[in-house]
Amino acid sequence: MNPYIQSLRLRTLPLSVSGIILGSGLAYLSPFSFHFSVFILAVCTALSLQILSNLCNELGDAQKGTDFEQKERQAYGLQAGTITIRQMKGMIWLFLGLCVMFGTALIYSAFGTLFNIQSLGFIILGLLAILGAIKYTLGKHSYGYMGLGDLGVFLFFGLLSTMGAFYLQTQTMNWEAAWCGAAIGFPCVGVLNLNNIRDMANDRVHGKRTFASLLGPTGGRVYHTGLLVGCLTIFALYGHWWTLCVLPIWAWHLWYVWTHNERLDKQMPVLMFSTLFVSVFALI
Repeated sequence: MNPYIQSLRLRTLPLSVSGIILGSGLAYLSPFSFHFSVFILAVCTALSLQILSNLCNELGDAQKGTDFEQKERQAYGLQAGTITIRQMKGMIWLFLGLCVMFGTALIYSAFGTLFNIQSLGFIILGLLAILGAIKYTLGKHSYGYMGLGDLGVFLFFGLLSTMGAFYLQTQTMNWEAAWCGAAIGFPCVGVLNLNNIRDMANDRVHGKRTFASLLGPTGGRVYHTGLLVGCLTIFALYGHWWTLCVLPIWAWHLWYVWTHNERLDKQMPVLMFSTLFVSVFALI
């Protein structure tokens, strides 16, 4: 595979649009208007932010030497030596520009102007999302190395993604959108937690503190189980019973996570795509 494409980590992209689909779908089902252009621009913005985060994550880990000794994960461009740091920085600038371009177009499409209080609020949120994507592992004070990665994923991929998409469509907010945002945020955090369980030993060696490394192997798995159970519980409480269709998949996934210490990387696409399915099933 082309090393540039490989570093984009395309398999993570379905996860990034789950909240957008959920929030936009809830808006469509509500007695409010739905704008297809807003939806498309929101998807493009989310995809650009996800790729920016992936690239910055690879660069940050490479600069700290975190990735180079791992054997249980796919070697990306910098780790494999097929992309230089200069080339990676060029890609980061490219997708940073795309984030700004799509985000600006999204806000203008939703509100018809960039100069009102709503637009200003979303501009600030967009800048925070870009900063969050960059600072996860990049720089001296990267929050991913301080055990705050789970919180960042929950806020940006769960609450902000879902509630933001809902508000951009309806220019209003309700508790269902907020709780559904929390629900979809849980399995998004689960993907990161699974990654951290897999890399636990290596992260400890390189001083990367993650929530999983603080909890330990057993605690990390209990936490992982709680995230998925919490997701389906919230959706069920709001009457989104179709989300339970993923229960057999998640039961098998949890069995695998609890009974295997290796090859956990293979379970990430399972959780990513099933989370996307959950966001769709919640709208049936």
